[in-house]
Amino acid sequence: MVDPKREPRVRIVAPLVALATIIVLGGTTMYLVGRGRWSFADAIYLVINAVSTVGFRELDGMDDVRFSHLAISFIIVAGLGSVAYFQSSLTALLVQGVIGERFRVLRMQSKIDRMKDHVIVTGAGSTGMHVIEELHATRTPTVVVDRNREALERISREIAGGELLYVIGDATDDMVMMQAGITRAMGVIAALTDDKSNLFVTLSARTLNAGARIVSKVIAHDAASKMIRAGANATVSPNMMGGRRLASELVRPTVTEFIDQMLREREEVLRLDEVVIPDGSSFVGKSLLEVPIRAETKLLVIALRVDKKFIYNPEPSTVLEVGSVMVVLGATANVARLRALVRPGGQESQPPGAR
Repeated sequence: MVDPKREPRVRIVAPLVALATIIVLGGTTMYLVGRGRWSFADAIYLVINAVSTVGFRELDGMDDVRFSHLAISFIIVAGLGSVAYFQSSLTALLVQGVIGERFRVLRMQSKIDRMKDHVIVTGAGSTGMHVIEELHATRTPTVVVDRNREALERISREIAGGELLYVIGDATDDMVMMQAGITRAMGVIAALTDDKSNLFVTLSARTLNAGARIVSKVIAHDAASKMIRAGANATVSPNMMGGRRLASELVRPTVTEFIDQMLREREEVLRLDEVVIPDGSSFVGKSLLEVPIRAETKLLVIALRVDKKFIYNPEPSTVLEVGSVMVVLGATANVARLRALVRPGGQESQPPGAR
């Protein structure tokens, strides 16, 4: 299989090799047919004129050389095919490489312009790549901003099956963030390589979208407080997370293995997720036993957050309130189903006890 990066080169080299082969073989043929009457350079010149179809003056004495006209006739026919092959390949390369790329960018930007409540990831490096992978696995609408076209195209192929939406540019530029739909975004993840850039992205994003949830990567231990003051809702330190993971691998290896397998499962994506009970939901005022969470979604409710307090392993009699946040474990498709159920007017089946 041809590497996508080498494909344009391969497509233009093949017809060039074919054309060069016709010229060299044709020139050699004419040189041998002439038996020294013409130089090899003259024979090559004759063949180039013949295959280019621009017309040519026959070499001196061709009428006296047996089979010379027959040979040049075959060369012209073969040359026509090789020239046509070269021209079609060059045209296709230009159309698909230049014009095609332009149309692809326009189509992608058109899709981005229609998006809302999506997540913008700034930075497609070693951290951003894993962020994008997780968002894709959980079917979260995402737009990525990075200056490295090759990195974006590689991530798009390897993670998103070529369907990744991205903007090529500097995430610290407000115009680039506007292209990514910052004013309509639900959230922003600042995953650039240094704290200064992430701080700038955080401040800019908060200015352009006051309601977005912003999560920023931090490197220095004292950078978190600055990010919060700049407008970030939360910060994540890869160094801190890495240190905790190292300790967990040592003291609780089975739990770590369970989480790893859950995150890496390809057949059915399992995640810890959250579902908010909105005002007007049919779930409001009912206990966990009365709502069809297990029957309809097979999700496990492992915690409830009420008034900024967590209730772990809530009892079936626990009553749901407006704004309650259910922390659930299960397949992402079932989480989407539960979100549809809790919406006002969501389709709700009869409680298990009524069947």
